[in-house]
Amino acid sequence: MRTFHDKRAFVTGGASGIGFGVVKALAKRGAFVVIADLRTDHIDRALREVREAGFASSVAALQLDVTDRAAFAAVAERMDIELGGVDVLVNNAGVGVEGPVLEAGYADWDYGLGVNLGGVINGLQSFLPRMIAHGRGGHVVNVSSLAAAVRMPANFAIYAAGKAAVLNLSENMREELAGKGIGMSVLCPAFVRSNIHEAALNRPAHLRQGSGFTLSEATLLDRPPGDDWMDPEVVGEIVADGILANRLYIMTHGEFRDKMRERHELLMSAVPEAAFQY
Repeated sequence: MRTFHDKRAFVTGGASGIGFGVVKALAKRGAFVVIADLRTDHIDRALREVREAGFASSVAALQLDVTDRAAFAAVAERMDIELGGVDVLVNNAGVGVEGPVLEAGYADWDYGLGVNLGGVINGLQSFLPRMIAHGRGGHVVNVSSLAAAVRMPANFAIYAAGKAAVLNLSENMREELAGKGIGMSVLCPAFVRSNIHEAALNRPAHLRQGSGFTLSEATLLDRPPGDDWMDPEVVGEIVADGILANRLYIMTHGEFRDKMRERHELLMSAVPEAAFQY
């Protein structure tokens, strides 16, 4: 993909944080962007902001729970009917599930993996066949995290597991999609100003009962992102550049290089020098 002009993009979790940063970057570069988001309050605020910025004709929005497979499939069909299909899919929606892993209940695993991994899978399943069928090529960005590439504290275990799966999935699908003219990138951000600390507000009622993270999620609500964290609009521009360059890995923060190298070296140190003789 060499340009975003006349392209249609679909961004999950697109009404705030990284997702909204990507929306603005793509719209500024000529794409028509559809925001999909669970939170109607975030959608209203996002549409107001793009209207004030003069991009109202380039952005639309709809409500979507990315764990709802039937709703996702219906939205993908709607995009075919109304837009002629999607050229750029950004599977961004995620939740910052954090808590003492040994106290986690199934509700915590289902919530964390259901959104952070399942939401990506649902996006791929809903849109990829249609992107392939329309024959224009395109690009997919799956949003993982630096937590997928470094060793994290145990309270991030569920979050990191889901993001690691997204990283691995993206790596392993890239070659197959390239044969269909579709690029694949995986974004691994670190500290970005977003609403990721609002996991408790987005957790559905049926996944509250049996949770071991009630206290930690309440504490997280009172711990907003730092003022020195990266601006989502900066991330959006990095993502847009990464799509045009067809980069597999899109990284945002250089300060984690040593942690990444440490993990890689530990893995390599466990690999036998000699090949196994079958």
